Amino acid sequence: MIGRPVGRSIGSMAARPGAGGRVRFNVGGQAFETTTTTLANAGRDSMLGALLDASWNVPCASAGGEDAAAEYFIDRNPACFAVLLDLLRTGSLHVPPHLPEKLLYREALYYGLLDHVRAARWGTFDGDRLRLASSVPGRAPGDGTAVRAAPDGGCCVAHGGAVHVYNWMLDERRPVSLDHSQVNDVAYLDASTLLIAARERLGKCDGGMAAFSAVSGDLRHRFRVQHDRQAKSFTAGALAFDRDSRIFASCKGRLNEYGIGVWDSATGEQADFFYEPPGCALGDADRLQWLDATNALMVATLFPKTDNCSIGLLDFRDKSVAWSWSDAGTAASLEEKRVLHAIAMEDERSVCVINQYDDLGFLDLRSNPGAVRWSSRSKLMNRKAPGEESCYPKLATHGGQLFSSMNDSISVFSGPEHVLTSTLRRSYGGAICDFSIGGDRLFALHNEENVFDVWETPPPPII
Repeated sequence: MIGRPVGRSIGSMAARPGAGGRVRFNVGGQAFETTTTTLANAGRDSMLGALLDASWNVPCASAGGEDAAAEYFIDRNPACFAVLLDLLRTGSLHVPPHLPEKLLYREALYYGLLDHVRAARWGTFDGDRLRLASSVPGRAPGDGTAVRAAPDGGCCVAHGGAVHVYNWMLDERRPVSLDHSQVNDVAYLDASTLLIAARERLGKCDGGMAAFSAVSGDLRHRFRVQHDRQAKSFTAGALAFDRDSRIFASCKGRLNEYGIGVWDSATGEQADFFYEPPGCALGDADRLQWLDATNALMVATLFPKTDNCSIGLLDFRDKSVAWSWSDAGTAASLEEKRVLHAIAMEDERSVCVINQYDDLGFLDLRSNPGAVRWSSRSKLMNRKAPGEESCYPKLATHGGQLFSSMNDSISVFSGPEHVLTSTLRRSYGGAICDFSIGGDRLFALHNEENVFDVWETPPPPII
């Protein structure tokens, strides 16, 4: 609780130079004194910043005369208040060893200073400056399906028929359970909404795609697919979004109704369906990615889901395949190199792929598809321990950098020539089965110890 000020309001004091803009707090019995300038650093949306608003305060007579500072009583933790007040004064966060960070986060939430703490806790994402910040043990048995970063720095982990959700403080929220339906993919529509794609069980009208609250785990909306104006059950696979908040999902129906479904995220209604053309396995797609500049959807169907890997760009304006590549008919000397993951580079000029040997390859999107330009430099970094279980490599891009998981590590490539500049590795947990970047964090999910790591960029030093 916060008590009424003893003395005039902060808003009226700030207008009187004689008052000096000083403010006193009694927090849990401990006295603090600061200035209105320091409190202004909290922002008007915070509780402390609101004290500067004359309309929020009720002026009253000062017990100590015209030059006395206003005093407020707050019945909260004084040790945390000291840390937060120092953060407002200096812009840096110094947490004493004896003070639990989650207690500090709770108090920061009360004062409306969580964004300040987060900004001081870690800096803008930079793959070459990442440091291991935390490792979180899993709550479910078996290998994880996927890890996804939330826009606010939290994440979720899919295991079997459940999705375990964590806020940015890495506290686990109520999980989402699909009642034994297998989760195929999961994505954040926004910080508070999860989209989950699930496999339809034989003889059951489940599966498909639904939106859930990332906070409570409650079902918000189930997305439907219609063919010939009839609702049909389906298995949803890979997920993606575009800049207009359209939702894309690879779909497999019971009667060969394969293709890419499109929904309006605002209404939840189906907006379009791109039926699978001959020789193009859209319904089995492993990865979808919207390309803003190209105004097309990249669809990748990869090994081992299919023997012949294919990548295409779909133009929904005229329902055409604008660009495509397949390894069908590849020369015998290259047959052993199977594409396991693919991602369009941020400049949308090429697609990066990776094979089972951790070799990186590139396909030019500006010309007719040709052979993959393979680079074996990553092969030199393959440090798989004898007897260690392997996971298929994954790719990601962020801020002009390329990231590639390789067994128990993640490699960071920078610059136009994609030169290896950093390697992220920890000492236990086994191979990395998935990783995700978002909210200025990198999350890496390990398969053996059922644990995920959190990598953060330290904030720049304050000079």
